[in-house]
Amino acid sequence: MRVRILGLALLALALLVPATAQAEPRDVEVQLLGINDFHGNLEPPTGSSGRITPAPGATPVDAGGAAYLATHIRRLRATNPNSLVVSAGDLIGASPLLSAAFHDEPTIEAMNEIGLDLNAVGNHEFDEGEAELLRMQYGGCHPTDTAGTCKDADGRFDGANFRFLAANVVRRDTGEPLFPPYEIRKFGNIKVGFIGMTLEGTPDIVSPSGIRNLEFLDEAETANRYAEELRNEHGVRAIVVLLHEGGTPTPFAGINACNVSGPIVDIVNRTDDAVDLFVTGHTHQPYNCVIDGRPVTSASSFGRLVTDIDFTLDRRTKDIESVSANNVIVDRTVERAPDIQALIDRYTTLVAPIRDRVIGNLTADLTRTADNTGESTAGNFVADAQLFDSLGEGAVAAFMNPGGVRADILAGPVTYGEAFTMQPFGNNLTTITLTGAQLYEMLKQQWCGLPSTRILLPSHTVHYTFDRTKVVVGAPCATAVNPVVPGSLTINGTPVVDNQTYRITVNSFLADGGDGFSLLTQGTDRVGGAVDTDALERYFATAPQLSPPALNRIDVTP
Repeated sequence: MRVRILGLALLALALLVPATAQAEPRDVEVQLLGINDFHGNLEPPTGSSGRITPAPGATPVDAGGAAYLATHIRRLRATNPNSLVVSAGDLIGASPLLSAAFHDEPTIEAMNEIGLDLNAVGNHEFDEGEAELLRMQYGGCHPTDTAGTCKDADGRFDGANFRFLAANVVRRDTGEPLFPPYEIRKFGNIKVGFIGMTLEGTPDIVSPSGIRNLEFLDEAETANRYAEELRNEHGVRAIVVLLHEGGTPTPFAGINACNVSGPIVDIVNRTDDAVDLFVTGHTHQPYNCVIDGRPVTSASSFGRLVTDIDFTLDRRTKDIESVSANNVIVDRTVERAPDIQALIDRYTTLVAPIRDRVIGNLTADLTRTADNTGESTAGNFVADAQLFDSLGEGAVAAFMNPGGVRADILAGPVTYGEAFTMQPFGNNLTTITLTGAQLYEMLKQQWCGLPSTRILLPSHTVHYTFDRTKVVVGAPCATAVNPVVPGSLTINGTPVVDNQTYRITVNSFLADGGDGFSLLTQGTDRVGGAVDTDALERYFATAPQLSPPALNRIDVTP
C-alpha cells in the first residue's frame, strides 16, 4: 500500500511540472570541412601557388601542403563529433611529379589518411579516362604496372576509402551514373543528402577519347532531379550540393568575400530551394557567398584553404535551419601531421632520381605571362619543342593549348621535375593534315564556341594577325566572323593557301577536339608521336643552353 501511495504521489508531482520545463529534443550542430582543386599538391606549393592573400593589401600567407592540411582538418574536426570532410573535385590530375609519377595514387592514399569522406568528381579526374577514374575509386594496379609493383606500402593500390559522387555523369550505353549520384549521412538520426557533380562542360576540357561512353548533364537540372528523389523517396530535407563548377570574384575583396560572377550564379538560381548549401570549385578562387538565399563557398586551390561550414539541423523539420561559413587559411605555422609527412617522404625517396635529373639549361626564365596577343614564352617554347620532335612526320607547324602549360621554369639548369611540372598531362604528340582553309577555321575557334578565349601558342614557323574589333568571345562558330586577317597567316614565311595541305602537330588532347577545337578532329593522315614531356626533354638536349623564344608570332590590330 505504501509503495502504491508513493507511486501516486510521484505521478502527481510530475503532472505539476510545467510543460516548458520538460526536456525537448535538441537541434543538431553539423560541421562540414570543404576543399577543392587539390590537384595532387602533397608537398607545399611554391611561388604564388603556395600563398594566399587574406584581403586586398594584406600580406600574403604561405599556405598549403598535405601534412599541414591534415593537421588543420584534424583540429577542426575535433571540435564537433558531427563532422564530415568533403571535396568539390579535382583532387587529382595536373598534379606535381610526386603524385603524377605514381598515377596519383599517393594523393588518394593521403586523402584516405586525412579522412576525406566524399568527393564530387571534377573535370581533371577524367584526364586519363573513365577506366582510370574507376581504378582510383576501387583500386588495382595501373595498366602500365605489373601485379605487385604498385608503389603503395603493401604492394597493391587499394583505391579510395571515400566515396566518389557523379550525379550528372552518365554512361551512354546504360543511362546510369558513373558513380552514385548522392550519399545520405545521418547526424543525430537526421538525414542529410549530398549530391555530387562536375561541370557540364567537362567534355570540352578533357581528352574526348577517354570519355566516349560518358554524357555530362546540366548541373541545375540534375540537382533538382535528385533533390526531389531525396525528399520523396528517402525523406531527406537537408540537402547539400558538392559541385565542381564555380565563379570568379571581381574584384577580389578577400577570402571570405563574395562579389562573384560566372556559371555558379546561374546554376544556383536555377536550382530548387530544396537545396540548402553549395560547396563549389573549378575556378581556383576563394569566396564565401549567399546567392539566391543559399550559402555558396569555394576554398581556392592546392589545399591552401579549408572552408569551415557549420549548420544547424532542426529536430522538428529535419532541415537545415542556419548556416555559417569561414574560409580558414592552411598556414604552415602548425605541426605537420606525422603520418602524412611519412607518406610524402616515402614517395619523395622513390621519385628523387627521376625528378632531379638535369635535362637542359635556360639563359632566362620561361613564363606563362601572356602579352597582348596571348603569346607566352613558355607556350611558344613548348610549341617549338613539339615541332622539332615531329619534323620526321613532315610537320611544318605546331600549336599548343595554353591550359596545358601549368608552371614557369626559372633560368639555369632545368630538371625533369621542372619540365614535368610545366607540362604534366602526359599527352602524345599527334601530327595531322589540314587544308589552309581549315587552319583559318581552327584559329577562329580560339574565340568562338566557348565562353572564354583560348589562344593557341604557335611554333616559330607561324605568323598571323587578328583584328581585335572582330572578336566576339563565345559566339556560335557557324556564324562567327573570323578575327584572323585574311592572307595574314604564313608558315615559314609563305602565305597559307586555302586549298593546299599542311602537316601540323598538336597534342592528343587538342587532336581529339579538346578546348573546343572541334576542327582538329577533321585532320587526316593522323600519326601518333612521343609523349609531350619526352619531346620537351629532347628539345632541351639540342643545345647546351636555350633561350626563351621571342613573342613575335601573333600580331593584333588595332
